[in-house]
Amino acid sequence: MLTITDLSYRIQGRPLFENASLVLPDGSKTGFVGKNGTGKTTLFHLILGQIAPEGGTIEVNKKARIGAVAQEAVASSISVLDVVLSADKERTALLAEAETATDPHRIGDIHTRLAEIDAHTAEARASTILKGLGFEKDRQLGPTSELSGGWRMRVSLAGVLFSQPDLLLLDEPTNYLDLEGTLWLEKYLATYPYTVFMISHDRDLLNKAVNSIAHLEHRKLTFYKGNYDTFEETRRMQMELNNKSREKTLDQIAHLQKFVDRFKAKATKAKQAQARVKMIAKLKPPAAMFDESSSPFNFPDPKKVPASPMMTFDNVSVGYGDKVILRHITNRIDPDHRIALIGVNGNGKSTFAKLLSGDLKPMGGEMRKGKGLEIAYFAQHQLDKLKPEQTPFEHVIDLMPYDSEAKRRSRVAQMGLTTSRMDTKVKNLSGGERARLLLGLITFGGPGMLILDEPTNHLDIDSRDALVAALNDYSGAVLIISHDRHLIDATVDKLWIAQNGTIEEFDEDLDTYQRLLTSNSSGKGKKEATAPVVEDRKAARQDAAAKRAEVAPLRKSIKDLEQKLGRLKTELARVDGFLADPKTYDGAPERVILLGKDKARFEGEIARIEESWLTLSEELEQAERAMG
Repeated sequence: MLTITDLSYRIQGRPLFENASLVLPDGSKTGFVGKNGTGKTTLFHLILGQIAPEGGTIEVNKKARIGAVAQEAVASSISVLDVVLSADKERTALLAEAETATDPHRIGDIHTRLAEIDAHTAEARASTILKGLGFEKDRQLGPTSELSGGWRMRVSLAGVLFSQPDLLLLDEPTNYLDLEGTLWLEKYLATYPYTVFMISHDRDLLNKAVNSIAHLEHRKLTFYKGNYDTFEETRRMQMELNNKSREKTLDQIAHLQKFVDRFKAKATKAKQAQARVKMIAKLKPPAAMFDESSSPFNFPDPKKVPASPMMTFDNVSVGYGDKVILRHITNRIDPDHRIALIGVNGNGKSTFAKLLSGDLKPMGGEMRKGKGLEIAYFAQHQLDKLKPEQTPFEHVIDLMPYDSEAKRRSRVAQMGLTTSRMDTKVKNLSGGERARLLLGLITFGGPGMLILDEPTNHLDIDSRDALVAALNDYSGAVLIISHDRHLIDATVDKLWIAQNGTIEEFDEDLDTYQRLLTSNSSGKGKKEATAPVVEDRKAARQDAAAKRAEVAPLRKSIKDLEQKLGRLKTELARVDGFLADPKTYDGAPERVILLGKDKARFEGEIARIEESWLTLSEELEQAERAMG
């Protein structure tokens, strides 16, 4: 389907591709991965012919249609559904011609072709795609002018999916989707009948929707069969074999060189020494392979840890103007809570985040915050608060008015911005770099709680892993709204759900929630189908809980311990990874000592928690047997 041969291209003198080659077979589903800023989106522009390569060729099968989401749909009076239907250019042209054609033979050809492309089901197919992306029937029939930019991007995505191009190019398609839309897209792409080439940093999407990976690194393209986990494992093994081969070759060269150095001046050994010089010249050790690690995130721990409960809600309602969006919120947040807020888009997740942050005030009920509680709120619209003409370094001057330049630069470096980027105007930073800057600024004072609304948009996979590590190191409370299931699984221990006009705890896990979303086969909208099922399950759980009231605290304690164990084991594995890396020992010895202390601390905490878990589990078994 797509063949790239010896591609070379540079931008502003910086090479992005040097003799890079790649072949995508027909029907392949390929994830395109690589560090931010290495040229992935540029390659899409080259494939689409929007820019020309400096060298090499890009060939797509003749007559193949290429589809990509170019920009958000235009705001107009045209309905969302009609915009999507118009994306099928051939169908639109045939229908227009059918209204004016007079030649009976041509009319027959038109209707034959319309039948061949299944035109009579077009509206139903378009509606299904829109529903999967979060558009209920009333929104499908409404004009695009009523939609925000993010929703118009979904319309454009729906249009390109509906047109079913032979080569579908997708650049971070989940950035404008919620968890529910991401799950739907995952299933849709896995069964898409043609070729998919998709830039994505969503680990779960790359594991479930693609069957191959194209990796851009060091200006080269490498094709791997399998999903993202398979790619990671294959690449790790390649690196180990390559680096062992390199060490072996270097040892061989060193051994030969010793002979040359020792005997090159002796006449009796001169020929042998010269022969070894020629052997050394032929030995070419492979270049060392290594991962380009992302800069870490660093969130200061709360300067003041509030008493528990940190925040309480008693029959709280909130909305905009006179319109109530959420009501009857009754819950609490403690300083150690790690919460993921889930729910179908449009059910009030961002509204609740704004309530917590103070951007919205309660319209009813009582909401109490701990004295002196500072909350850091990250959302994509918050990026607009950055000053485009200022550099990251200039952004911290007001926050550090009496500190030296060296201390200010050190603080910006802790945000993950290099020396050159901290002196670059914000308008010229990448999306990931701006996100790093904003996260660093809002957490500057050591807040007691982080509210993160889709924080992983524009972050590559390694940066997302760095964010996970930082959140697990942070000791304050966290509430996350995200479509990134890996982030949720690795950082939170509670699920809250926005549904039926309120916020409440979801007692099941994320896998159960995903099954609820994907088990609907009745054709109803997700919002309509999911909520009753969840409610039925909740009623059943409440009935069972009433019968097991005596053991409920035990179950909760065991569940909390299991979640803590998972987080500790993740941290221990990360420390073990550092300690197993020879490069760790090339740096400051103090870091190795700290890593050793962390390892001992994590192992001690794991042993202590496992012992508590065994004790509580035995108590639970005894209590359940006593209940019959």
